[in-house]
Amino acid sequence: MHERAGTQAELADGVCPPSVLREYGILADGERGAVVDPEGRIVWLCAPRWHSDAVFSALIGGGGYFGVEPVDRWHVWGSYYEDGTLIRVSRWVTADSVIECRDALAMPGSVDRLVLLRRMRVERGEARLRLTLDPRPGFATGRVRDPRLAGDVWLADAGGLRLRLVGAPEAAWHTGSGLRGEFRLRKGEHHDLILELAERECAERLEPDRLWRATEDTWRRAVPDCSALAAPRDARHAYAVLRGLTSSSGGMVAAATTSLPERANTGRNYDYRFAWIRDQSYAGLAVAAHGPHDLLDSAVRFTAERILADGEGLHPAYDVGGGRVPRERGLPLPGYPGGNDRIGNRAAEQFQLDAFGEALQLFAAAAHHDRLTPEAEQAVTVAVDAVARNWKRPDAGLWELDERWWTQSRLSVVCGLRRVAGAFKGRTARTGADLAEAVFAETRSRCLRADGRWRRAMDDDGPEAALLTPLARGCPSADDPSSAITRRFIEDELAEDGYLYRFRRPGVPLGEAEGAFLLCGFTMALATDHLGDRTGALRWFERTRTACGPSGLFAEEYDVRQRQLRGNLPQAFVHALLLECAVRLNDASTLPP
Repeated sequence: MHERAGTQAELADGVCPPSVLREYGILADGERGAVVDPEGRIVWLCAPRWHSDAVFSALIGGGGYFGVEPVDRWHVWGSYYEDGTLIRVSRWVTADSVIECRDALAMPGSVDRLVLLRRMRVERGEARLRLTLDPRPGFATGRVRDPRLAGDVWLADAGGLRLRLVGAPEAAWHTGSGLRGEFRLRKGEHHDLILELAERECAERLEPDRLWRATEDTWRRAVPDCSALAAPRDARHAYAVLRGLTSSSGGMVAAATTSLPERANTGRNYDYRFAWIRDQSYAGLAVAAHGPHDLLDSAVRFTAERILADGEGLHPAYDVGGGRVPRERGLPLPGYPGGNDRIGNRAAEQFQLDAFGEALQLFAAAAHHDRLTPEAEQAVTVAVDAVARNWKRPDAGLWELDERWWTQSRLSVVCGLRRVAGAFKGRTARTGADLAEAVFAETRSRCLRADGRWRRAMDDDGPEAALLTPLARGCPSADDPSSAITRRFIEDELAEDGYLYRFRRPGVPLGEAEGAFLLCGFTMALATDHLGDRTGALRWFERTRTACGPSGLFAEEYDVRQRQLRGNLPQAFVHALLLECAVRLNDASTLPP
């Protein structure tokens, strides 16, 4: 065994200082995701699944990372994704060399085993590279046990996970700071590192060429051609992000991370490593707008299973396996700057009526493509019955706030019921149509002002960008005067510098209370197009899609003044709405099927 005590200098070197969120990238295989910092270090990875404890948590102050970087500190960096994939290439330029590091989580992913691929190649000159593998399981509360070199493979126990590392037989294990080593490469040479973390011992030989070929082939088959869409490269990238966040179970996590603050030191930082029914439906609807691709089937399957299992007790969120989201609790870590760490999410116990409306729209879109399973057909009936029994109840709404009679929730349900009435026959269609008109009439009575503008809620006249979601889907219809009046009011009250905010907080100017909400910018584009203004819609689309980092990833919010991302990363529903905009703004039609 190669092991010795680490010096204080080495421990100091093991610290990864945080970067601004726009500089991070992500690797994902559907079952978990790894966050990569601008220097190419893996600083966040939960294993074996999205909602598992982190093995590398340097991103939120827990320490632990997997780094390969030039020894020469005098260098600049950059990175990019290979088209239509989450294969990420980091690029370093030193005074006399150019080095690339190609990273990916091996595909297809396995629920109980992850394989992380890293391939370094020198394009010019000679390079000396430093390796650091410092696993700290259990959000840095555990330790790695029994690290040993077996032949040319490093083995260890990392908090109950079996660790294997191929490609670093000359490195040495240091107590307190993990595996460290260096290697040299000349122009044209490459070197592979493969890290495996698994729940059980795996005898499969880790062969880099085979693993890379399988990964490339899986991405090639997973992401469809988007060349006919508006912003084809961004559309393909959005599709790749959605695929990377979607498990083999069909569940799609809202984001890969936890506790990245929406606003510094306000307590608004949450765990998004779970599958929201609403987000899942948004993603499925976006994919359905493009075609009957596999991610549509995944969304339908996961959503139908949850509705059949829980009926009117449907939770807003589940883990990607369909299990319950754990109760929220804090972690004893420093946190990302401006935030405090927590895992679990209390919103998973709320009642959110609009989740039923979005799910019904998803099922209707699947029926249009003839991709509705018998289980999903049954789920339609269950969801319609659940709406019939619960639509008058106050709910937490799209923004998961206090329970009120939110207008958006009711209009989303009306939209879903109308789509069902148009996509099905018999009792389901009749029930859906009758219920839709009853809900719409009551909502109109309670929530439509005399001047033709929709209220935020029955007891709140304020502007609300959430209303754009049902408006974009055709409820109310484009020829209903309230649609144009409401859209204009939202733009007048909640837009600044071409970006859109959710709502106003009393006494706080827009942009100071929170960042621009990117979901709303894209729904504004769709709603504007629905009302017949294609030029205005494209303006909203183009402005909103600039609010990403160099990696092309979107967070939930965007600080316009500082040009910074805010919140967890990458936010799935933002990528979903970008994809839907790219489809619809390049199509003669303005409404989903």
